Amino acid sequence: MIKQSAIGVCAGVMALVSTLVFAAREEHRFEVSVDIPTLGFYVIPTEMNWIHREQVLPWNIHTKSLEGLRKNFDVKHDTSAIEARLEAEPYLSNGRDGQNIYLRVSFNGRELSHDPRPREVVSADQAMAGGRFALEIQPKVPAGGYKPGQYYGNVQLIFTAAAP
Repeated sequence: MIKQSAIGVCAGVMALVSTLVFAAREEHRFEVSVDIPTLGFYVIPTEMNWIHREQVLPWNIHTKSLEGLRKNFDVKHDTSAIEARLEAEPYLSNGRDGQNIYLRVSFNGRELSHDPRPREVVSADQAMAGGRFALEIQPKVPAGGYKPGQYYGNVQLIFTAAAP
């Protein structure tokens, strides 16, 4: 009788323990968003996973040179050309003004500047047809060469529809 009671108690304990094991819980929370463009005008990165993340320009240890970045954008405007400009002069800084690394930014082969007047980067015919065009960022070698350090900066592009 005691043996049967012990077996019953053990079975009950095992049932409770197995219930606790199956009651384990995991939660995952993440952000989801979408930006649905106007079909008449858009300039959208082809690969969406890079645009809001820091981009590391590769340092080539063998040539002691800094390499650039190339990314594609899907572009369309159904009434006129597309223009672009930089909001500010693009450069990488390590905190010492004399060691800034300035960047050459071009879109569809047209170099951009931070001049308030935008530059046409996609012709009206190209824009109306829509297409994929490259953004290129190339470092300019500073006078005296590259200096060791950690450099940070940003590139602020503004795309606008040209007046028809």
